[in-house]
Amino acid sequence: MPHLSNGTVTSPIGFRATAVAAQIKYPDRPDLALIVSEMDCSATAVFTKNQVVAAPVVVDRATLKANNSHIRAVLINSGNANASTGQPGLDNARQSQALVATAVGCAADEVLVMSTGVIGVQLPMERMQAGIAAAAKKIEPETAVNAEARDAAGLAVAKAIMTTDTRPKHLAVQVALPGGVVTIGGMAKGAGMIHPNMATMLSLITSDAAIAPDMLAGMLKTAVNHSFNRISIDGDTSTNDTVLLLANGASGVTINDHDSAVLFGEALTALCAELARMIVKDGEGATKFVEIVVSGAATAVDAHTVANTIATSPLVKTAFAGGDANWGRILAAAGRAGVPFDQYQTELWVGVQQTDELQLVSQGTPTNYQEQQAAAIFNQPEFKIRLDLGLGSARDTVWTCDLSHDYVDINADYRT
Repeated sequence: MPHLSNGTVTSPIGFRATAVAAQIKYPDRPDLALIVSEMDCSATAVFTKNQVVAAPVVVDRATLKANNSHIRAVLINSGNANASTGQPGLDNARQSQALVATAVGCAADEVLVMSTGVIGVQLPMERMQAGIAAAAKKIEPETAVNAEARDAAGLAVAKAIMTTDTRPKHLAVQVALPGGVVTIGGMAKGAGMIHPNMATMLSLITSDAAIAPDMLAGMLKTAVNHSFNRISIDGDTSTNDTVLLLANGASGVTINDHDSAVLFGEALTALCAELARMIVKDGEGATKFVEIVVSGAATAVDAHTVANTIATSPLVKTAFAGGDANWGRILAAAGRAGVPFDQYQTELWVGVQQTDELQLVSQGTPTNYQEQQAAAIFNQPEFKIRLDLGLGSARDTVWTCDLSHDYVDINADYRT
């Protein structure tokens, strides 16, 4: 597995960033992030599959359809999703593109926009305009910025995109390729409305490799399917989900051969998977991080369906919150997933890292395990559940968390 470091979206060569307090919603913290590449980027994205789609998603889809080879800047605001805002919302997203283009010296179709926050409220465009102008003035040429300042800028934008997140989520990885070393940097936000096909989460990934847009798109799709589409906090998907990948070629290393593509793809997937796990660990009100593995399935799709049903069951998740080793809820959730299996062939284990698994069920029947042992595992901050269906060799993994009282408290008055 590639070695992941504590880097950011500014770790790759040629990317600069800054964050400002535009008071879009929050009066006392940066909430507008601007990321600029010094050269044209190949770009690709994966978006929400929700039918209620935010204005920035609509605009970015159209922008990338017309231009996926020379993107120069990304604007991200927190505190306002610009979702369910009608034509004015679309106009505001496009105006944001134009404002950034003017401020940094590029074309409007070379700018992508992302938003996160409350739904159904128009963007405060006067504040957006002032914030964009202020952010652009703060960005200096890369040659004028030392490594410490670059790291600080990357961390600042990771913080600026947060909403109910309690901590920023960012990583980087260097990849040694036959043609030289390239870097991938990433950041993400998300703590609630998290579910496969993503959720109220945004992620920006940057790289200084040179990669054609079509190849980049395939790599991102694979990476997302093994990371952001393998997590669930509460079963809700959002209107704004976006994972955006930019590659500017500043390293001088071109990826156009099979071996390089495989190595880069593995590193990209590893980075996305760790960012996804960070999101689950920071789930709203979460106290437990749980890895759910379903094996012995006929197909990987079946395994994922069963794992996902377990991960989103309120009864299972509240048992996690209480440290209750109520494995009957796990089997019951699996049984309603719509995947045929023989309950008398099921095997169920639980465990924590670096220790032997404890088998709770064999052939659909409880083993002679000690209740105290099971409870001790379910009371750990991180543990693993493995369910074997006894049908085939396919398996899949979903990462989830518990559902606590704090989740209700956070979401009961989020808008008001």
